[in-house]
Amino acid sequence: MRFSFSPTLRLLRWLAGWTLLGLVPAVWPELTGFWLLVSGLLFVVAAWDAVLLRRRPPLTVERGIAPVLPLGVWRAVRLRVVNADERPAALTLFDHYPTAAAEATELPQRLIVAAGGWAEFDYRLRPVTRGAWTFPFTQVLLESPRGWWRRDDRLGEPERVRIYPNFAIIAQDIRLTADRHEALLGIHRRRRRGEGQTFLQLREYRIGDSLRQIDWKATARTRKLIARDYQDERNQTVLFLLDCGRRMRAQDDALSHFDHALNALILLAYVALRQGDAVGMHSFGGERRWLAPRAGPGMLATLINGVYDLQPGLEPPDYADAAQRALTRQRKRALIVLLTNLRDEDQDELQAAVALLRRRHLVLIANLREPVLDELLARPIHDLARARLYATTCHYLLHRERVQEELRQQGGIVLDVPPDQLPAAMVNQYLDLKRGGRL
Repeated sequence: MRFSFSPTLRLLRWLAGWTLLGLVPAVWPELTGFWLLVSGLLFVVAAWDAVLLRRRPPLTVERGIAPVLPLGVWRAVRLRVVNADERPAALTLFDHYPTAAAEATELPQRLIVAAGGWAEFDYRLRPVTRGAWTFPFTQVLLESPRGWWRRDDRLGEPERVRIYPNFAIIAQDIRLTADRHEALLGIHRRRRRGEGQTFLQLREYRIGDSLRQIDWKATARTRKLIARDYQDERNQTVLFLLDCGRRMRAQDDALSHFDHALNALILLAYVALRQGDAVGMHSFGGERRWLAPRAGPGMLATLINGVYDLQPGLEPPDYADAAQRALTRQRKRALIVLLTNLRDEDQDELQAAVALLRRRHLVLIANLREPVLDELLARPIHDLARARLYATTCHYLLHRERVQEELRQQGGIVLDVPPDQLPAAMVNQYLDLKRGGRL
């Protein structure tokens, strides 16, 4: 703990009155003695008030906060102030939260803590940046008994918290049934093709089953229609290639494109792990991290802990290097999910990377489409400048579609959706690939 002293506004007012009183002896010299007496008394009272504040034992401040916080969600932080002194404590308190990582309301707070008692209050905190952050200390401005002095105490030990991507969707998934959850996400079930599936069991034929599902031998034996039931193949691999380049720093709402990509990655990883598949991740274009594909529910926690503090850098993405590293580390056939933000200048390099990956893997390119493009097309045209902007946007989108079509012709699967629609679109595409037997 360290502290410093400073005068309060109340003492400054007394000093201002004392200064004005000093003008009186200039007019009536016989009152000089009275003014000196008042000066001495004021000095003694102020000095004694400072001594009493200096002797006061420090308060104790305890912070109640979860060690892990979700990004963009308001959470309550509780502060408990304990006064072990035999006199009440009047104070103003401010908790020094990491201002670069969060925003807060209801700070500072003024409190009066009873002698030998305690007081609690909550303030609200909303994390805005992922990563590991530190609450350095709590600042307490403790007032002297007469309120003439204020002691600035820095209390408490530094406390670290981790800010994760918002995992509310995953928490809901644990509580909801799979069918209901998929409906809430906008994930649609489609009829299976019955190909590339693992045989599960025989059952009675139901309306809507494909004729190819009918087992004619069992039907002849039982003299009623019997259909084969299939389940999606398990023990497959989903490998995410996460672009950490500079374009992923773009921001259309409260979250950046990179944060939207992380949310989509975590949701699809959760769905794939529930399907019995292995999940892994490789980041490129900035900090490089590699998480080897692994199945099982524990992999989700490993994945979240491995990406929660990743931030997009200032480098351009190197698709060729990412593809080569993925091929070196992942030899078994897998679904490669490339999360990125495409631009025209990426065409040649990205096509070469997709062609390289397609030799062994199935490639899904999840591109974040800037909502501003659709907004520009929806605006009414009133003048020449707006018409030129509209034409330029159409030309840009047309060229972008051509690039995506060329990627599709190379065997890649391309999603081009706004950031907030990316999670559901990726899960839908994954389920289609599973049920279509393409993995």
